[in-house]
Amino acid sequence: QVQLVESGGGLVQAGGSLRLSCAASGRTFSRYAMGWFRQAPGKEREFVASISWSGGSTIYADSVKGRFSISRDNAKNTVDLQMNTLKPEDTAVYYCATGASGPSIIRGQFDSWGQGTQVTVSS
Repeated sequence: QVQLVESGGGLVQAGGSLRLSCAASGRTFSRYAMGWFRQAPGKEREFVASISWSGGSTIYADSVKGRFSISRDNAKNTVDLQMNTLKPEDTAVYYCATGASGPSIIRGQFDSWGQGTQVTVSS
């Protein structure tokens, strides 16, 4: 059993930055790829970014490429999402996930999810 707890969400003006963090416990963190997904009201949960177990490989959704950066610290069992140049369309609940064997854009390849953290970007 693994537990994931996200933090760092909040309200920010367009053009601003936020850094989300996800703390994992209960399973060997460094064996699995990690991912960030988001869900806006009335929309399906969508992929944002994913990182390999070593941190050496990352993938991003086209909508965030060049603005967001995913990183991990296996010694601290954390994965972060640095979000820059935020836009109102980035407003969503952000979830971290684990369990994939490699970086993936597919929700079904992740077997454990956090409760989410709200990010609101005002125009």
